[in-house]
Amino acid sequence: MTNPQIRQTRRMHYDLRLRPAQSSTPAADAFVIHRAEVRDGLSLAYVREGIGGYPLLLVHGYPETKRIWWRNIEPLVAAGYEVIVPDLRGFGDSDLSIKDEYDIVAYSRDLYALVHDVCGHAHVGVVGGDVGGAVLVDFVNRYPGYADKLVFFNTVPPMLIEEYVAAGIDLANIRAINNGPTSDYRYLQGATPDALAAELDTEAKRRRYIGGMYGHRLWGSPGGFTDTDVDFMTEPFADEAHLRASWAVYQLAHGRPMSEPPLMGRAVELPTLILYGPDDQVVGPDFVHCCEIAFRDRTGPVVIPGAGHFLQWERADVFNALVAAYFGDVRERWIR
Repeated sequence: MTNPQIRQTRRMHYDLRLRPAQSSTPAADAFVIHRAEVRDGLSLAYVREGIGGYPLLLVHGYPETKRIWWRNIEPLVAAGYEVIVPDLRGFGDSDLSIKDEYDIVAYSRDLYALVHDVCGHAHVGVVGGDVGGAVLVDFVNRYPGYADKLVFFNTVPPMLIEEYVAAGIDLANIRAINNGPTSDYRYLQGATPDALAAELDTEAKRRRYIGGMYGHRLWGSPGGFTDTDVDFMTEPFADEAHLRASWAVYQLAHGRPMSEPPLMGRAVELPTLILYGPDDQVVGPDFVHCCEIAFRDRTGPVVIPGAGHFLQWERADVFNALVAAYFGDVRERWIR
Protein backbone atom coordinates (compact mmCIF):
# COMPACT_ATOMS: atom_id res chain seq x y z
CA MET A 1 0.00 0.00 0.00
CA THR A 2 1.39 3.39 -0.93
CA ASN A 3 1.73 6.30 1.49
CA PRO A 4 -1.22 8.19 -0.10
CA GLN A 5 -3.36 5.04 0.27
CA ILE A 6 -2.31 4.72 3.89
CA ARG A 7 -3.32 8.33 4.56
CA GLN A 8 -6.65 7.88 2.83
CA THR A 9 -7.33 4.72 4.83
CA ARG A 10 -6.61 6.55 8.04
CA ARG A 11 -9.06 9.27 7.13
CA MET A 12 -11.72 6.69 6.30
CA HIS A 13 -11.33 5.21 9.78
CA TYR A 14 -11.39 8.54 11.60
CA ASP A 15 -14.29 10.83 10.78
CA LEU A 16 -12.84 14.31 11.17
CA ARG A 17 -16.33 15.73 11.52
CA LEU A 18 -16.56 13.91 14.85
CA ARG A 19 -13.27 15.27 16.18
CA PRO A 20 -13.94 16.75 19.63
CA ALA A 21 -14.27 20.52 19.63
CA GLN A 22 -11.13 22.20 20.86
CA SER A 23 -11.17 24.79 23.62
CA SER A 24 -11.59 28.39 22.54
CA THR A 25 -8.41 30.16 21.49
CA PRO A 26 -7.20 32.91 23.83
CA ALA A 27 -7.25 36.42 22.38
CA ALA A 28 -4.19 37.69 20.55
CA ASP A 29 -3.33 39.88 23.55
CA ALA A 30 -4.12 37.26 26.19
CA PHE A 31 -0.49 36.92 27.27
CA VAL A 32 2.17 39.49 28.14
CA ILE A 33 4.94 39.57 25.54
CA HIS A 34 8.37 39.93 27.14
CA ARG A 35 11.61 40.82 25.41
CA ALA A 36 15.15 39.95 26.39
CA GLU A 37 18.57 40.22 24.81
CA VAL A 38 20.05 36.77 24.36
CA ARG A 39 23.21 37.07 22.27
CA ASP A 40 25.14 39.68 20.26
CA GLY A 41 22.56 42.39 20.84
CA LEU A 42 19.68 40.28 19.48
CA SER A 43 16.47 40.16 21.51
CA LEU A 44 13.82 37.45 21.51
CA ALA A 45 10.15 38.02 22.20
CA TYR A 46 8.53 35.41 24.43
CA VAL A 47 5.60 34.52 26.62
CA ARG A 48 6.35 33.40 30.17
CA GLU A 49 3.43 32.23 32.25
CA GLY A 50 3.11 30.21 35.46
CA ILE A 51 6.39 31.29 37.07
CA GLY A 52 7.24 28.94 39.91
CA GLY A 53 6.13 25.78 38.15
CA TYR A 54 8.41 23.31 36.44
CA PRO A 55 9.72 25.08 33.30
CA LEU A 56 8.67 23.88 29.86
CA LEU A 57 10.15 25.42 26.71
CA LEU A 58 7.78 25.22 23.72
CA VAL A 59 9.52 25.80 20.37
CA HIS A 60 7.62 26.58 17.17
CA GLY A 61 8.58 25.74 13.61
CA TYR A 62 7.62 27.02 10.14
CA PRO A 63 5.22 28.50 9.07
CA GLU A 64 4.61 29.26 12.72
CA THR A 65 5.39 31.69 15.49
CA LYS A 66 4.77 31.50 19.22
CA ARG A 67 1.07 31.85 18.36
CA ILE A 68 0.83 28.18 17.39
CA TRP A 69 1.06 27.45 21.15
CA TRP A 70 -1.84 29.70 22.15
CA ARG A 71 -4.08 26.73 22.98
CA ASN A 72 -1.42 25.07 25.13
CA ILE A 73 -0.17 27.79 27.46
CA GLU A 74 -3.08 28.10 29.90
CA PRO A 75 -3.76 24.33 30.26
CA LEU A 76 -0.09 23.60 30.96
CA VAL A 77 0.13 26.43 33.48
CA ALA A 78 -2.98 25.03 35.18
CA ALA A 79 -1.21 21.65 35.35
CA GLY A 80 1.66 23.18 37.34
CA TYR A 81 4.13 24.23 34.70
CA GLU A 82 5.97 27.44 33.92
CA VAL A 83 5.54 27.81 30.17
CA ILE A 84 8.15 29.67 28.11
CA VAL A 85 7.15 30.28 24.50
CA PRO A 86 9.59 32.30 22.35
CA ASP A 87 9.62 33.51 18.79
CA LEU A 88 12.81 32.24 17.16
CA ARG A 89 15.10 34.96 15.84
CA GLY A 90 13.61 36.57 12.76
CA PHE A 91 10.11 35.24 13.52
CA GLY A 92 7.11 37.05 14.93
CA ASP A 93 8.06 39.76 17.39
CA SER A 94 11.71 38.75 17.78
CA ASP A 95 14.56 40.74 16.29
CA LEU A 96 15.96 40.17 12.86
CA SER A 97 19.61 39.16 12.87
CA ILE A 98 21.95 42.02 12.00
CA LYS A 99 24.38 39.37 10.71
CA ASP A 100 21.61 37.70 8.66
CA GLU A 101 22.39 34.56 10.66
CA TYR A 102 19.58 32.01 10.82
CA ASP A 103 20.31 28.34 11.31
CA ILE A 104 19.67 25.45 13.70
CA VAL A 105 22.61 26.16 15.99
CA ALA A 106 21.93 29.91 16.13
CA TYR A 107 18.35 29.15 17.21
CA SER A 108 19.58 26.56 19.72
CA ARG A 109 22.11 28.86 21.36
CA ASP A 110 19.51 31.66 21.56
CA LEU A 111 17.09 29.36 23.38
CA TYR A 112 19.70 28.25 25.89
CA ALA A 113 20.59 31.87 26.62
CA LEU A 114 16.91 32.71 27.11
CA VAL A 115 16.00 29.83 29.43
CA HIS A 116 19.28 29.47 31.31
CA ASP A 117 20.67 33.00 31.45
CA VAL A 118 17.55 35.18 31.28
CA CYS A 119 14.97 32.98 33.03
CA GLY A 120 17.55 31.44 35.34
CA HIS A 121 16.59 27.78 35.05
CA ALA A 122 19.08 25.04 35.85
CA HIS A 123 16.87 22.43 34.18
CA VAL A 124 14.05 22.50 31.64
CA GLY A 125 11.66 20.28 29.74
CA VAL A 126 11.51 20.86 25.99
CA VAL A 127 8.74 20.43 23.43
CA GLY A 128 8.89 21.07 19.68
CA GLY A 129 7.79 20.15 16.18
CA ASP A 130 8.87 21.07 12.66
CA VAL A 131 11.95 23.35 12.74
CA GLY A 132 11.53 23.61 16.50
CA GLY A 133 11.92 19.85 16.83
CA ALA A 134 15.13 19.88 14.80
CA VAL A 135 16.46 22.73 16.93
CA LEU A 136 15.74 20.74 20.07
CA VAL A 137 17.69 17.72 18.82
CA ASP A 138 20.70 20.01 18.60
CA PHE A 139 19.78 21.63 21.93
CA VAL A 140 19.67 18.40 23.94
CA ASN A 141 22.89 17.15 22.35
CA ARG A 142 24.67 20.51 22.66
CA TYR A 143 23.77 21.01 26.32
CA PRO A 144 23.83 17.48 27.79
CA GLY A 145 22.13 17.17 31.15
CA TYR A 146 20.28 20.47 30.83
CA ALA A 147 16.99 19.20 29.42
CA ASP A 148 15.21 16.55 31.48
CA LYS A 149 12.87 15.23 28.80
CA LEU A 150 11.78 15.98 25.24
CA VAL A 151 8.45 15.85 23.39
CA PHE A 152 9.10 15.55 19.65
CA PHE A 153 6.57 15.55 16.82
CA ASN A 154 6.14 15.94 13.05
CA THR A 155 9.60 17.11 12.08
CA VAL A 156 12.89 15.97 10.58
CA PRO A 157 14.27 12.99 12.54
CA PRO A 158 17.93 12.86 13.56
CA MET A 159 20.13 12.09 10.58
CA LEU A 160 21.12 8.51 11.36
CA ILE A 161 21.23 7.63 7.69
CA GLU A 162 23.28 4.43 7.93
CA GLU A 163 21.06 3.06 10.70
CA TYR A 164 17.90 3.85 8.73
CA VAL A 165 19.25 2.08 5.65
CA ALA A 166 20.30 -0.92 7.75
CA ALA A 167 16.76 -1.10 9.15
CA GLY A 168 15.31 -1.22 5.64
CA ILE A 169 13.85 2.28 5.57
CA ASP A 170 13.66 3.69 2.05
CA LEU A 171 15.30 7.11 2.36
CA ALA A 172 13.69 8.25 -0.87
CA ASN A 173 10.30 8.07 0.84
CA ILE A 174 11.17 10.23 3.85
CA ARG A 175 9.26 13.32 2.84
CA ALA A 176 10.60 15.43 5.70
CA ILE A 177 14.03 15.14 4.05
CA ASN A 178 13.37 14.57 0.35
CA ASN A 179 11.23 16.05 -2.37
CA GLY A 180 7.56 15.15 -2.15
CA PRO A 181 4.16 16.79 -2.39
CA THR A 182 5.57 19.96 -0.81
CA SER A 183 8.84 20.15 -2.71
CA ASP A 184 7.67 23.32 -4.44
CA TYR A 185 7.79 25.44 -1.29
CA ARG A 186 11.12 23.94 -0.20
CA TYR A 187 12.70 24.71 -3.55
CA LEU A 188 11.22 28.17 -3.92
CA GLN A 189 12.15 29.28 -0.43
CA GLY A 190 15.52 27.56 -0.48
CA ALA A 191 16.87 28.07 -3.99
CA THR A 192 14.96 31.07 -5.38
CA PRO A 193 13.93 33.24 -2.41
CA ASP A 194 14.47 36.52 -4.26
CA ALA A 195 12.16 35.52 -7.10
CA LEU A 196 9.56 34.25 -4.63
CA ALA A 197 9.73 37.45 -2.59
CA ALA A 198 9.27 39.47 -5.78
CA GLU A 199 6.06 37.55 -6.50
CA LEU A 200 4.82 38.12 -2.96
CA ASP A 201 5.08 41.89 -3.20
CA THR A 202 2.19 42.88 -0.92
CA GLU A 203 1.17 42.04 2.63
CA ALA A 204 -1.97 40.34 1.32
CA LYS A 205 0.01 38.09 -1.02
CA ARG A 206 2.49 37.16 1.69
CA ARG A 207 -0.28 36.24 4.10
CA ARG A 208 -2.14 34.28 1.44
CA TYR A 209 1.01 32.29 0.68
CA ILE A 210 1.46 31.33 4.33
CA GLY A 211 -2.26 30.75 4.72
CA GLY A 212 -2.16 28.05 2.07
CA MET A 213 -0.05 25.94 4.40
CA TYR A 214 -2.87 25.96 6.92
CA GLY A 215 -5.41 25.17 4.21
CA HIS A 216 -5.21 23.85 0.68
CA ARG A 217 -1.68 22.42 0.97
CA LEU A 218 -3.11 19.98 3.50
CA TRP A 219 -0.35 20.12 6.08
CA GLY A 220 -2.99 19.66 8.75
CA SER A 221 -6.30 17.88 9.08
CA PRO A 222 -9.16 19.46 7.12
CA GLY A 223 -11.07 21.92 9.25
CA GLY A 224 -8.33 22.35 11.84
CA PHE A 225 -8.12 26.09 11.22
CA THR A 226 -10.95 28.56 10.73
CA ASP A 227 -10.52 31.68 8.63
CA THR A 228 -10.04 33.62 11.87
CA ASP A 229 -7.34 31.17 12.97
CA VAL A 230 -5.51 31.55 9.66
CA ASP A 231 -5.62 35.34 9.97
CA PHE A 232 -4.11 35.02 13.44
CA MET A 233 -1.32 32.72 12.27
CA THR A 234 -0.40 34.64 9.11
CA GLU A 235 -0.31 38.17 10.50
CA PRO A 236 3.35 37.96 11.67
CA PHE A 237 4.42 36.95 8.14
CA ALA A 238 2.99 40.04 6.46
CA ASP A 239 6.32 41.81 6.91
CA GLU A 240 8.66 40.90 4.08
CA ALA A 241 11.83 40.92 6.19
CA HIS A 242 10.39 38.49 8.71
CA LEU A 243 8.93 36.28 5.99
CA ARG A 244 12.31 36.06 4.28
CA ALA A 245 14.06 35.35 7.57
CA SER A 246 11.71 32.41 8.10
CA TRP A 247 12.83 30.91 4.79
CA ALA A 248 16.54 30.99 5.68
CA VAL A 249 16.64 27.50 7.19
CA TYR A 250 15.52 26.08 3.82
CA GLN A 251 18.42 27.84 2.12
CA LEU A 252 20.97 25.88 4.13
CA ALA A 253 20.49 23.01 1.65
CA HIS A 254 21.30 25.40 -1.20
CA GLY A 255 24.61 26.83 -0.05
CA ARG A 256 23.62 29.33 2.60
CA PRO A 257 26.42 29.46 5.22
CA MET A 258 25.64 28.35 8.76
CA SER A 259 27.18 29.53 12.01
CA GLU A 260 28.30 25.96 12.80
CA PRO A 261 27.11 22.44 11.99
CA PRO A 262 24.13 21.21 14.04
CA LEU A 263 24.38 18.12 16.22
CA MET A 264 21.77 16.23 14.23
CA GLY A 265 23.81 13.17 13.29
CA ARG A 266 23.70 11.31 16.58
CA ALA A 267 21.07 9.33 18.45
CA VAL A 268 19.12 11.02 21.22
CA GLU A 269 19.60 9.38 24.62
CA LEU A 270 17.26 11.74 26.49
CA PRO A 271 13.84 10.35 27.53
CA THR A 272 11.55 11.38 24.67
CA LEU A 273 7.84 11.19 23.98
CA ILE A 274 7.27 10.74 20.23
CA LEU A 275 3.96 12.04 18.86
CA TYR A 276 2.70 11.98 15.29
CA GLY A 277 -0.23 13.65 13.56
CA PRO A 278 -0.91 11.30 10.61
CA ASP A 279 -2.74 13.78 8.33
CA ASP A 280 0.55 15.52 7.52
CA GLN A 281 1.52 16.05 3.87
CA VAL A 282 4.98 17.33 4.88
CA VAL A 283 6.21 14.71 7.34
CA GLY A 284 5.16 11.23 6.28
CA PRO A 285 4.73 8.03 8.32
CA ASP A 286 8.40 7.17 7.83
CA PHE A 287 8.96 9.69 10.64
CA VAL A 288 7.57 7.11 13.05
CA HIS A 289 9.95 4.36 11.90
CA CYS A 290 12.96 6.69 12.02
CA CYS A 291 12.13 7.85 15.54
CA GLU A 292 11.90 4.26 16.74
CA ILE A 293 15.56 3.96 15.78
CA ALA A 294 16.93 7.41 16.63
CA PHE A 295 15.53 7.85 20.15
CA ARG A 296 17.08 5.34 22.53
CA ASP A 297 14.81 6.06 25.51
CA ARG A 298 11.44 6.74 23.96
CA THR A 299 7.80 6.58 24.87
CA GLY A 300 5.61 5.98 21.83
CA PRO A 301 5.35 6.74 19.00
CA VAL A 302 1.82 7.84 19.82
CA VAL A 303 -0.26 8.48 16.68
CA ILE A 304 -3.01 11.04 17.31
CA PRO A 305 -6.00 10.90 14.95
CA GLY A 306 -7.56 14.08 13.66
CA ALA A 307 -4.23 15.88 13.58
CA GLY A 308 -1.53 16.67 11.08
CA HIS A 309 1.51 18.91 11.12
CA PHE A 310 0.08 21.38 13.64
CA LEU A 311 -0.62 18.74 16.25
CA GLN A 312 -0.41 21.04 19.26
CA TRP A 313 -3.19 23.21 17.84
CA GLU A 314 -5.36 20.69 16.02
CA ARG A 315 -5.63 18.27 18.95
CA ALA A 316 -4.74 20.50 21.87
CA ASP A 317 -7.06 18.42 24.04
CA VAL A 318 -4.90 15.32 23.63
CA PHE A 319 -1.58 17.12 23.31
CA ASN A 320 -1.89 19.10 26.55
CA ALA A 321 -2.87 16.04 28.56
CA LEU A 322 0.00 13.95 27.19
CA VAL A 323 2.61 16.66 27.75
CA ALA A 324 1.38 17.38 31.28
CA ALA A 325 1.47 13.68 32.14
CA TYR A 326 4.85 12.99 30.53
CA PHE A 327 6.65 15.65 32.55
CA GLY A 328 4.65 14.86 35.69
CA ASP A 329 7.44 12.98 37.45
CA VAL A 330 9.99 15.76 37.00
CA ARG A 331 7.38 18.33 37.99
CA GLU A 332 6.77 16.44 41.24
CA ARG A 333 10.51 16.34 41.99
CA TRP A 334 10.67 20.07 41.19
CA ILE A 335 7.92 20.84 43.72
CA ARG A 336 9.68 18.86 46.45
